[in-house]
Amino acid sequence: MARVLSAVGLDCERDDRHLFRELSFDVASGEILHLTGPNGSGKTTLLRRLVGISSVVDGDVTWFPDSPERTVEPCEKIWYIAHRPAVTLLQSPLENMAYALALHGIQVPESVVWDALETVGLRGFEDVPSHQLSAGQQRRVALARLYLPLEPDRVRAWVLDEPLTALDIEAVDRLKARIIDYARAGGSVIMTSHHGLDSETVRTLELGAAL
Repeated sequence: MARVLSAVGLDCERDDRHLFRELSFDVASGEILHLTGPNGSGKTTLLRRLVGISSVVDGDVTWFPDSPERTVEPCEKIWYIAHRPAVTLLQSPLENMAYALALHGIQVPESVVWDALETVGLRGFEDVPSHQLSAGQQRRVALARLYLPLEPDRVRAWVLDEPLTALDIEAVDRLKARIIDYARAGGSVIMTSHHGLDSETVRTLELGAAL
């Protein structure tokens, strides 16, 4: 299958200690790469390097190396959800969703956005300023975009940092199923989580092993 991501020779040193060294891996279409390792092993740092917002990791990262779409910016094809959800607290869930979609140049009917918010349990809170929501509800605002019915060729990869944090058991199970369904449809996922995923599409990469 076509590669969605190629990472070569990644190296991160912090406080005179290597978190990882000469780390290389590919991620293919339809694959879930599950990053594991103890706290402080560099999982979040690695994700931030993959999406281009951290400069503390040396090495080469290439998105869509097998694609002829060289003029397409990778950020237009990737959903990145950090450990701390990027939710504007003065905006409502609807406004936050509209802003996220606009950043990626995606247009969908408002009814589709309402359906996604309902799926994550925010029915009745669509117009409430996000600062009035609980931590778990704010997390769901960020995650709601994952439930939009977009084809994997429109958003080709999800990069998720602990997406199951602050969710109840039902929401965790729902999101696990959604991640697996997205990968089976051809999308790619790179994620950290203390929860396991039971799917033939999952490959585990452990950080923090002895160097």
